[in-house]
Amino acid sequence: MSPVSSAPFPTFTIEGYPRVGANRELKKALESFWAGRIDEAAFTSAAHSIRLDNYARLRDLGLDQDYAIPADVALYDQVLETAVTVGLIGGEAADIDLTEYFALARGNAERAPLEMTKWFDTNYHYLVPEVSDDTVITPRPQRILDIVDEAKAAGHVVRPFLVGPVTLLALSKPTEDAAADFSPLARLTDLIAAYTEVLAALAEAGVEWVQIIEPALTADLTVASDADLAADAAIAYGALLAEVDRPQVLLSTPYGSLRQGLDAVISANPEALQVDLAPVTLTADPEYPQRVAAAVAGTDITLAAGVIDGRNIWAADLRERLEVLETLRKGGVDKLAVSSSVSLQHVPHTVAVETNLPVDVAGWLSFADEKITEAQALATAVGGDTVDAADAFARSDRAVRTRRESARTHNRDVQDRVAALPDGQVARSPEFAERVEVQKSLGLPTLPTTTIGSFPQTPEIRKARADHRAGTLTDDQYTEALKDEVRQVIELQERLGIDVLVHGEPERNDMVQYFAELLDGFVTTEHGWVQSYGSRCTRPSIVVGDVSRPEAMTVEWAKYAQSLSERHVKGMLTGPVTILAWSFTRDDVPKSVSADQIALALADEVADLEAAGIDIIQIDEPALRELLPLREDARPAYLDWAVRSFRLVALDAKPATQIHTHLCYSEFGQIIDAVAALDADVTSIEAARSRMELLTDLDESFHSEIGPGIWDIHSPRVPDVAELSELIKAALVNVPTERLWVNPDCGLKTRGYAEVEPALRNMVLARDLVVESLAGKV
Repeated sequence: MSPVSSAPFPTFTIEGYPRVGANRELKKALESFWAGRIDEAAFTSAAHSIRLDNYARLRDLGLDQDYAIPADVALYDQVLETAVTVGLIGGEAADIDLTEYFALARGNAERAPLEMTKWFDTNYHYLVPEVSDDTVITPRPQRILDIVDEAKAAGHVVRPFLVGPVTLLALSKPTEDAAADFSPLARLTDLIAAYTEVLAALAEAGVEWVQIIEPALTADLTVASDADLAADAAIAYGALLAEVDRPQVLLSTPYGSLRQGLDAVISANPEALQVDLAPVTLTADPEYPQRVAAAVAGTDITLAAGVIDGRNIWAADLRERLEVLETLRKGGVDKLAVSSSVSLQHVPHTVAVETNLPVDVAGWLSFADEKITEAQALATAVGGDTVDAADAFARSDRAVRTRRESARTHNRDVQDRVAALPDGQVARSPEFAERVEVQKSLGLPTLPTTTIGSFPQTPEIRKARADHRAGTLTDDQYTEALKDEVRQVIELQERLGIDVLVHGEPERNDMVQYFAELLDGFVTTEHGWVQSYGSRCTRPSIVVGDVSRPEAMTVEWAKYAQSLSERHVKGMLTGPVTILAWSFTRDDVPKSVSADQIALALADEVADLEAAGIDIIQIDEPALRELLPLREDARPAYLDWAVRSFRLVALDAKPATQIHTHLCYSEFGQIIDAVAALDADVTSIEAARSRMELLTDLDESFHSEIGPGIWDIHSPRVPDVAELSELIKAALVNVPTERLWVNPDCGLKTRGYAEVEPALRNMVLARDLVVESLAGKV
């Protein structure tokens, strides 16, 4: 049996496109709606316009064939959107209105939001569905039909998008009341039925192609083995693709190479299969193109070859990429299309608006729009038309050559300093047990309270930064504005009774970009925004060459803040792994090389902070797990260099200097040994949404003091004293009193003072109640 449609697959396409709009229009609409500045009708209209503007832009860029444009749209998150559409979330409700949709994403006064965590090895966050044996699955196909209809009305034939059933369940978690041995994947048969209903509705509406992504098949997950996930995929797609009443299916497998899943998806015989053939994937799995070609040869499957890297920003070497396509052709692939390796949601919109980049660097870069042009050139060339692709290939040749030859990428002094480092792992001296005794001189109380670093970036601070950038505020005036903010932040923390203070980081536009602007070897963009989650966007910096520190970066602000208080003020640094994870990195050297270079620059900063009298220094590594390879066999090497780079930063710190680190929104248990190996004196971690469940992963090897977050700062709700007290008590089940700190999950930059002040007050009151209880006074 075959689908009713036989419409051809486009010759080139992309996995997905940035959703927030070229000027972050979706972010602005979301935040205006949440703040009550616009009503639901205005928000819905704004979101509608953003989608149509994106479709028109993609068509103008060359994606003018039917179904070349992916409708990977979501108001907050693609996992949430798919889970609501296929009915894994929402029970028996016929639909989910905006109030309920955003309550799931952000929480409200009555309930906490869904847990949030990293989407594979990217800096995008998804919302985690909660599933049990009793979860009612109610498909809501009208949601995806409305997306198709609005596009059609505007003259666009778009390709509807769904996260696949295997990935959706593999990324879900059991509900709190589920049986101890329950796995969400146990609901696969029920979920297949829901997908069947959604696909049938699309077919009835005349849709001829749909895209279903299954990135779980390219990863080794803790919930199921590669073999088990491949078997689940065989079941799911054996059933879904056996249906006649459905569109043709593009089955996408981004973020790495298929192993056992390759045979599973080929045997299901989708009409089209997308595979990730980016350079980074082929470095890890050099024979992947040959395996894919051998599997596809002799079938009627269209292979969408993801040869354009959707996760980095370097101009593609089109000649090298064309060789990969020709390998597929020679291997017997008859139906061949060109695609991005993953969704372009992970890169900015376009280089064209970056007027302040160095001219040579701008020529080396390729953002979302430029990647579409590259894909089109490759599709043209592999089709035999080298003349029309000649200009694109010439630009590619120039970018590759000038970048390789540029003095901007190489610094001999930095390379020599790294070469002089000892081989293998390094260790701070003395060991933790001796350091913790020395650090008792800090005089910290039982269950000390602190925050993670940043305080709200107020409208006044943002205006001052913009005015300074525009030249209407002098350097001295800007510095005074920042000092005034630091004074207020210190006074607030003292008034609330917080024990270890921070200066609030008003001078930092971003925890990575701030350092990137002060380190040699980086460039930054003006408009290179990338969605992290919901309305949260970041501007990743770009590592263009060897990294060094021309001068101290944080010392003066730390000294000033410490001068305002008798309490300890933390020095605040972003760690080398996080700087790399939240930047676009070089592809001409291993990440470990850049990590060592950044670590040495930060080690110099630690020495200067100590000389300035700062005795508590936080080296944030929230992204430690983010760079963890998706395949298990590649993880030990990564964790080794990641731990080494962190240790290099603190290697020569004095025993009396208390080194903190911070990790957030990670599967903590999966990297517990590496987190322990960081050898920090205090480790703070995200824990509020999971209600301390990750602390069960701690064992005797985890010697650090620990601060599991008790306030989820990604939600606007203010937790009360009773809730926070219970979380502290829950933490004490697994952490001894003398090792427990009390703090929020993450920095407070995105929150407002109307939320921050009462939440922190409640946090301190909750700590005091627990301390009194421990002392037998309550």
